[in-house]
Amino acid sequence: VIPFHSDFRFSLTTVIPNPHYAPEVSVKVTLLNFTITPDGLQDQLLVTTVEAERPDLAETKEKIVLQTAENKRKLQELQDEILYMLSHSEGNILDDTKLIDTLAVSKATSEEIMTAVAEAEVAEKEIDELSSKYIPVAVRGSQLFFVISDLSLVDAMYQ
Repeated sequence: VIPFHSDFRFSLTTVIPNPHYAPEVSVKVTLLNFTITPDGLQDQLLVTTVEAERPDLAETKEKIVLQTAENKRKLQELQDEILYMLSHSEGNILDDTKLIDTLAVSKATSEEIMTAVAEAEVAEKEIDELSSKYIPVAVRGSQLFFVISDLSLVDAMYQ
């Protein structure tokens, strides 16, 4: 862990209209999109509405995203360890008990992770289905924003 000052703020800018980041990054940062499109605003309003109306769903989805990222990391570590052991194995690989034990552990762990991933996918689909009930709110909010922002085209008084 790297110590840092509690008032430290780090800002990044991009010209990409709707950037996509890894799930573990998206959960830890606040994204501000100043070049908004109707679809981008709808997505942001949907997330904000679900967080306000159903914080339990938002929290569960965040946990699922973090758990999925952690499971993928564990699988990658297991694969790397097995490849390292295979590449540095001397003689008959069937005689290497450490390698065989590692393979057995990795098989069990990967089966557990695959089960957890399948359960997470089912839960995420349920959350998305419940969240989809708030899509009309996000659509109306987006429409309202763009109508108000275009009022200046009707009359300069609305700038």
